Amino acid sequence: MQGDSTTTLTDSLEIGGLTVPNRLYRAPLLECAGNGPGAVETYIDELEPAAEAGAGLIFQGASIVTEDGGCAAPNMTRVHNPEFVDQLSALTDRIHEHDSRIFIQLAHGGLRSLSLWHSEYREQHPGEGQLAVSKPPWQLRAADRAGLINVDADVLSTSEVRELAESFGRAAGYAADAGYDGIHLSGANMGIIQQFLSPYYNDRDDEFADGVRFLLAIRDAVREHAGDIPLVTKVPAETAAPPFVRRHLTREDGVHIAARLAEAGYDALVPVECSVYWDASLIRGAYPDRAWSADDLSSAYEAVFGGRFRARAVSLLNRLQARQFPAEPGWNADFCRAVREAVDVPVLCEGGLREREHCEELLDGGATDMVGIGRPFYAEPRLPARLLRGERALCGSCNNCTVPQATGEPGRCRTPEVVRQRAQYEKQGAYDGT
Repeated sequence: MQGDSTTTLTDSLEIGGLTVPNRLYRAPLLECAGNGPGAVETYIDELEPAAEAGAGLIFQGASIVTEDGGCAAPNMTRVHNPEFVDQLSALTDRIHEHDSRIFIQLAHGGLRSLSLWHSEYREQHPGEGQLAVSKPPWQLRAADRAGLINVDADVLSTSEVRELAESFGRAAGYAADAGYDGIHLSGANMGIIQQFLSPYYNDRDDEFADGVRFLLAIRDAVREHAGDIPLVTKVPAETAAPPFVRRHLTREDGVHIAARLAEAGYDALVPVECSVYWDASLIRGAYPDRAWSADDLSSAYEAVFGGRFRARAVSLLNRLQARQFPAEPGWNADFCRAVREAVDVPVLCEGGLREREHCEELLDGGATDMVGIGRPFYAEPRLPARLLRGERALCGSCNNCTVPQATGEPGRCRTPEVVRQRAQYEKQGAYDGT
């Protein structure tokens, strides 16, 4: 889709027949709501402020479509149960009161699941393995033999792949009934959808050797269970894959996948440059020194990573990757632009965006149709009120909010100067309106 040079953040946008009131969205984050008695209120507390402050669209964070396994982080929400999902109508009603729209992101971790890397979780769930697209790559098997991770892969049969696609469709139907405006698939961030698409993970010899066919099966299931609800997916390009990974998705592969999905009826696409692993390419920025050195979290890190030495090793790897993937405003913009030139559906761009001026440069320049912001909402839940007035987000991409989530901590800003500045803005009424 070619851009209109007068496009601004406050212009509306059509996604699959749905009118979104402006072009700013809250990107999917870990809300850490779980499925307990307070889950719905947690979602309301986390997401309503963004709608109240003017975000046109909110993507609720990744929610798992199966009853067991598949969670990539602690306290993720499962949406396999219609009775639970029906309770989330209280959330969708609150979002709609502010004339905002809300999509739910559906996901499954596959080989990224907690049983692979989270020592404490494995102790609590003995015998739980991971769903796998194919036999895991040799690098993961080597790491398993070295005791660094725990690979216990259950390779999906053809019929099990179809049933997994049905799980996505059923969850979409429950969400539509609960008042969600659309469905967002977690097609990147090393979840199982990316694993189907990636030649690094997919070595199948059936119809799903073409990983796009899994997304087509999900599309069919969503249409069966949720009708013509708008359907969006992330599209990965594994440009950040380590040099020793020879088979991975190039940017050109990602553009080709995006074109096929647009032709197949997906209503919008979110291109994302990432790796074949769950690493700092997803959360580019500084080394989170404050989070790693927090005394109140040290024992939790040891429990998660399997001891003090391993926790320190993960911290060191995090430090090295922070150098490899520094903060880069709009790091997905070039990929988004290439996809936008190849498709005729809206393309959404996220990754390191912090300023309205930059967002509108991307809109005006033809890189994207809508812009998303993620981590800054941990620092400023009502960020749109300031950003839509032309002010910059406080977030400095320090990542102190992300690492503690491995222990089950909720996403929140842990940088004192940012917290103090937000408090000052609150006293000044900076978040009271757009």
